[in-house]
Amino acid sequence: MSDRDFHPEDPIAALATPWGQSALAVIRVSGPSSLALLAALFVPSGGGSLERAGGHTLMHGWLCEPAAAGAAVSDRVRIDEVLIAVFREPRSFTGENSAEISTHGSPVIIRRVLETLHGAGFRPAGPGEFTLRAFLNGKLDLTQAEAVNELVRARTDRARALALNRLSGSIETSIRAVKEGLLDLLAALEVRIDYPEEELAGPAVEEGQLALRQAELEGLLGTYRIGKVFQEGVSVVLAGATNSGKSTLFNRLLREERAMVSEIHGTTRDYLEASVGLEGIPVRLYDTAGYRRAQDELEREGIRRTDDIVRNAQIVLYLVDASRGSLPEDREFLGQESLRTIPVWSKADLGAAACPEGFVAVSARTGAGIEELTGRIADGVLAGLGSVETDGPVIDSLRQKQLLERALAALGELRRGVAEEQPFDLLAVDLKEALDALGEITGEVSSQEILNTVFSRFCVGK
Repeated sequence: MSDRDFHPEDPIAALATPWGQSALAVIRVSGPSSLALLAALFVPSGGGSLERAGGHTLMHGWLCEPAAAGAAVSDRVRIDEVLIAVFREPRSFTGENSAEISTHGSPVIIRRVLETLHGAGFRPAGPGEFTLRAFLNGKLDLTQAEAVNELVRARTDRARALALNRLSGSIETSIRAVKEGLLDLLAALEVRIDYPEEELAGPAVEEGQLALRQAELEGLLGTYRIGKVFQEGVSVVLAGATNSGKSTLFNRLLREERAMVSEIHGTTRDYLEASVGLEGIPVRLYDTAGYRRAQDELEREGIRRTDDIVRNAQIVLYLVDASRGSLPEDREFLGQESLRTIPVWSKADLGAAACPEGFVAVSARTGAGIEELTGRIADGVLAGLGSVETDGPVIDSLRQKQLLERALAALGELRRGVAEEQPFDLLAVDLKEALDALGEITGEVSSQEILNTVFSRFCVGK
């Protein structure tokens, strides 16, 4: 994002819906002069003026090429029949005058509309610039702005719920409560710094209050691993001997016929991958070449790739064919005692022997055991991460995590300084460092570099 993107007086325009053919497309404009510029290109079907339209109103009409001097309305060159939603500052997403133009979704129309808007004085919006303006105009704090992007990129319903909770201000509320407590501690310190001759009762820093704020920040920091799982997802690999049912299970979990299934051993020579949501967790699912003595160089390469994927997976589903029982290579793999491996008794509908202890009996053909298997996957992914509640603050931003760590490090130094009875002005430095780190999380303390980092990850039009 360049320096010019921080100029809120510029009228900006961008496509807010994906580029391509569709029934409708939405183009957003914003800026103090945006409605006046747009009004010069718009002919309402029922008369009136877009420039004088009230906020939160819809107007139907035609978007046209700029009018020649003295041209009649009937002579205007129409681009498309459109609906325009008008938003007036300050009651708009960006906090300034803005509009959303709903056009027909032909790429030809979209391109023509954008070209016309740019020719009329709008410049192309940068990534996330609409949300940036909402932040600069006080409509959102920085954690809510980040949540907008996280909501757009959510890949499961649980990820959506967590992002929506952040958008409602849950993180900002938690940070504000901690800051208020720390500001009280800073005020008590500064009184002693400014009036050293006064005999003030009680300690300069309340150790109980300091420990409480530290515990609150540690609790918020502890949610990062949960947030990261639901935002970024995990990799789950199907492994096992050839013809153990990996491809059939892969298709069942995806609910589509993606992998080729055959009774012939070694059908899968290379891995397949696909995205799927399991128990609300975004999963990158891999179907791999089966383990056996390789028949040729191509199959050896497939098995080597399988080993690489298995080595880097968060969860490995190792399938044993129930119809033929456990093979020596199965026992060797499962004997490695890896907590990330879930043994699967595959083709359970065809097996005569009982499912061994610790295995999940599954029939990908009938669907039996699939629910238990996905539950085991979720348990394996979330083991040790604590409770996953969508109504509490959960962070998934590396930026927020690092700033929380910085604040906690400063509070740790403060507690050490209190124990060593360091001078009050040194204690105040540590306390202010913690407050600055928390201010960067919410955006109260910000710089162009920080904003560039946050908003460069957004798509254009948001």
